[in-house]
Amino acid sequence: MTAGEIRKQLDMLSEPDFREFTAGLMPGVRNVLGVRLPALRRIAKQAARGNWKEYFEQALDDSYEEIMLQGMVIGYLKEDLDVVQGLIRDFVPKIDNWSVCDSFCSGLKITKEYPAEMWEFIQDYFKDKRPFCVRFAIVMMLQYFVDEEHIEADLEILDRVCSEEYYVKMAAAWAISICFIRFADITLEYLKRSRLDDFTYNKALAKITESLCVDKETKQMIRSMKRK
Repeated sequence: MTAGEIRKQLDMLSEPDFREFTAGLMPGVRNVLGVRLPALRRIAKQAARGNWKEYFEQALDDSYEEIMLQGMVIGYLKEDLDVVQGLIRDFVPKIDNWSVCDSFCSGLKITKEYPAEMWEFIQDYFKDKRPFCVRFAIVMMLQYFVDEEHIEADLEILDRVCSEEYYVKMAAAWAISICFIRFADITLEYLKRSRLDDFTYNKALAKITESLCVDKETKQMIRSMKRK
């Protein structure tokens, strides 16, 4: 499929009501067509099975869905790690909203095959000046690296992330809540001494209390830790 053929498919699959709903979830994001994710995934699978190199040479960045589609294709590819990492490097700077970021991260299942290499790969993104590059690294962390091997490093990294960007702060809060759910004692001690700004800290507490995996008594204790 050429980029033009894909765009025609997307235009045919677009739904005005869904366009308005999707755009409402991402303030500031333009050119939303209103195509549902299952349809995007079907197209992405076809592109990944075909001449994907030609697809990326022609791929358009003209809409939210076309960028989302590129990320999905990368996730479906069955190629060597160095090839996939090269495509990731090219793609990450295109991310300009939480939806593309988080969907892209969840699709990078190759991370499970090469955890050490992918852990090293994402490190520079934590220090990037571009907010959605940082969010990419944080979401990759919470998706694949909240485990015994990485929990201490996770918390140290999150404590060093310094950003005034809303979507970076929210990703950090989300990551801390996942750390707490899986490693409550370690994360609790971290929270008592963390250097997080008040917004991120309080959002992390809120996300912990929203989890169905945390018992009532623990939620009460977490609420009592809120900064005024």
